Amino acid sequence: MEIRKLGKDLSVSAVGLGCMGFSHAYGAPTEQSKAIEMIRAAFDIGYTFFDTAEVYGTQDDPHQNEILVGEAIKPIRSKVQLASKFGIHFDMSSSQVNHPLIPDSRPETIRLSVEGSLKRLQTDYIDLYFQHRIDPAVEPETVAEVMADLIKEGKILHWGISEANEAYLRRAHAVCPVTAVENRYSMMARQYESLFPVLEELNIGLVAFSPMANGFLTAKYEKGTKFDSQYDYRSNMPQFTDAAMEQNRGLLALLQRIAEEKMRRQRRYQWRGCSAKSHGLCLFPVPAGWKDLKKTRNQQM
Repeated sequence: MEIRKLGKDLSVSAVGLGCMGFSHAYGAPTEQSKAIEMIRAAFDIGYTFFDTAEVYGTQDDPHQNEILVGEAIKPIRSKVQLASKFGIHFDMSSSQVNHPLIPDSRPETIRLSVEGSLKRLQTDYIDLYFQHRIDPAVEPETVAEVMADLIKEGKILHWGISEANEAYLRRAHAVCPVTAVENRYSMMARQYESLFPVLEELNIGLVAFSPMANGFLTAKYEKGTKFDSQYDYRSNMPQFTDAAMEQNRGLLALLQRIAEEKMRRQRRYQWRGCSAKSHGLCLFPVPAGWKDLKKTRNQQM
């Protein structure tokens, strides 16, 4: 698989594996031994970047994802790049399937988070540590100072911000250089394209989560598809309603025709990361929610 560089010096496989779906948000959790098998199989075909977070889990086992990722990569730790995240917890008192987020990026909370993640991931460093969401109660400079200290201590090697905006990013980057931003980005979610010139200017990579619009762009789901209201966030997403499925049927058919033509020419699907104005931005997709090895293999480059 092609290797790309995020920021100044973090080399990663051109497509990463978003591990959230094994434990969180995309239906009932995958059985742990199966998830570990799939992560190791992804490595065997070229994936080196694996993305998790301290909050990816269930109400009964809130840190399940970090635990299984740590076990999966233990034999190959020196050969992979690992990303995790801090700075939020869920309001578990809510009855919503996608529980409201409560941000918390106080320095003392970050310290507790990184120590917990290192233990669960069975490692002494995290390659890329993301602030999961901006905390309006904590200044970006304060967060960046903690990141700088963690880098000096060797507990993290790089840091990033998820769902970042320009003002926050510039202020944080001025204190401790940011390696990557992890924002939602796909053909159906392009609201962050205005940030691309800033990322190019500052030499910050874009890790694109939900690049297939939570699976919608795979055309696997049809009108009438039902999702588990207890475990699957898609049960509450507007693009998966019957009305939206009907409205977007023509779009999915068009994408299918384009994909078939491309497959005839190339015999494989390729991601190409670029901004709307130039090829200076490193765009790095991390699809998530895969439930079988065949889907993983279909992403091979």
